Amino acid sequence: MNEALSGGGLFLLRTVLSLASFLFLLRFLLQAVRADFYNPLTQGVVRFTDPLLKPLRPLIPYLGGLDIAALGLTLLAELLLCMLTFGLPLGSALLVAAFRLPMRLLELYFWALLIVVILSWVAPMSRHPGAELLEQLTAPVLAPIRRLLPPAGGLDFSVLVLFLLLTLLRDYLVPGLALEVGIPRMLLP
Repeated sequence: MNEALSGGGLFLLRTVLSLASFLFLLRFLLQAVRADFYNPLTQGVVRFTDPLLKPLRPLIPYLGGLDIAALGLTLLAELLLCMLTFGLPLGSALLVAAFRLPMRLLELYFWALLIVVILSWVAPMSRHPGAELLEQLTAPVLAPIRRLLPPAGGLDFSVLVLFLLLTLLRDYLVPGLALEVGIPRMLLP
């Protein structure tokens, strides 16, 4: 490994790439769930991601209302992370990055859902922009479960069901598929 990228420099670069991956994935999700783009937090995500996304817009158009350019930049950030962190060649890094992407998505939803649950206990009906944004992100994935399992006695079990599904996918299904193609669990987030 290059001496300039050892220790603190590598840590800083990995941190920046991880943050970029998170922001581009969040930008993709915000577009997919049609979140309120006037929300100040959404505006912050847009401001941070636009400098790299705007030049890609003519090359990578939206597909079915989905921001494919943002998803591509998420994959690129994960690809660079794999190459820098694990020293993988391009082909192997691309395969690992393709499995890291759904893992990041599952992580993002796990933490968003956890925060929504905590906020429902400590600040129900909160009008904070962060609470509203998290509600907009989680509502579309909770809606199908709520149709099958409506609230009973004021308790919403759909959140518990989604936690179980996310945990199964994150801890067993995606790592199992990755292992089937030869990717060890340690390379996934």
